Amino acid sequence: MTILVTRKEHVCEVRLNRPEKRNALTSNMYEALIDAFAEAEADDEIRVILLSGEGACFTGGNDLKDFLNAPDVISDHVIVRFLRALSEAGKILIAAVHGPTVGIGVTLLLHCDLVIAAARSTRLITPFVQLGVVPEAASTLLLPQLLGHQRAAEMFLLGEPIDAATAREWGLVNRVVDDEVLMEEARALAAAAARQPPGAVRATKRLMRSVQSAQVAALMQEELREFAARLRMPEFAAAAQAFFGKSAPRPGGGT
Repeated sequence: MTILVTRKEHVCEVRLNRPEKRNALTSNMYEALIDAFAEAEADDEIRVILLSGEGACFTGGNDLKDFLNAPDVISDHVIVRFLRALSEAGKILIAAVHGPTVGIGVTLLLHCDLVIAAARSTRLITPFVQLGVVPEAASTLLLPQLLGHQRAAEMFLLGEPIDAATAREWGLVNRVVDDEVLMEEARALAAAAARQPPGAVRATKRLMRSVQSAQVAALMQEELREFAARLRMPEFAAAAQAFFGKSAPRPGGGT
């Protein structure tokens, strides 16, 4: 199974489990993630969703080969539905990040409440422009809001990796821990978050996103329409060939 779901006390742990492809996300994986989030949201016993990845990294981003099989983005596209589940989650959402984390693996963090990162291995990489496409997950709004325009532009326009310490300094990450204890610390953080009054948590999350929730939803759609359009342009083919060293994107190729 490419998505592993376990429940313990008030925490639902959702783990990406495609390590041989750097946990690159396929349509089937997105469907499984949507189902896991929906079940967690519907379960009154679950208060926290903890997202992590098996193997050498959290995720290498979208599997571009899979994405190219269905490039048209419409309102019920699986990625749109996944991002909606993230942005509308009422439960506390925590991500445990390690290794080279690429594309949507970075932008989805903007919808998490807490992010904990492995100090040595974490590299956050946003190579959208390098690949001739655009960012997603409403990150063209949320990342500049969080980091400021110049830092967001550095990440998006240059695509240079940032490490865990920089991510914490810039506000993308709450905590940085040794690689060897990442999941131990992430589970301890999830347990602490699960002890908070759930009604107050849901109300606070709703208030925090109330002002721009409609803007986020609309921008997600606009970004993915632009993303899909650019997949059909010569610029993408040339950029992909330069980036991967071949004419077609490899699985796990990362947006």
